[in-house]
Amino acid sequence: MRSAHVLLLCMLGAALLSSGLCSDELSPDNCCFSFYPRRVNKNQIRSYYMTDERCRVTGAILVTKRSVQLCVDPNMPWVKSIMRSLDEESF
Repeated sequence: MRSAHVLLLCMLGAALLSSGLCSDELSPDNCCFSFYPRRVNKNQIRSYYMTDERCRVTGAILVTKRSVQLCVDPNMPWVKSIMRSLDEESF
């Protein structure tokens, strides 16, 4: 009888441990897997933020005035211009 209790306890412990290891707590929340292909008007953008440093690809996420989030390549000249103007407005 005791061995059945120990076995049940071990199985419960293994189930709880495996569910904890499979959670997404260690992975980044916002990553870009592809970039928006077209240029965006600077007047449509409200803000931006950079993707998490743990992402495979570094990206910038532009937030429009309608709260749409667009992943863009931060190395593109037009993206740099938008980020620079938003940074200047925040001062």
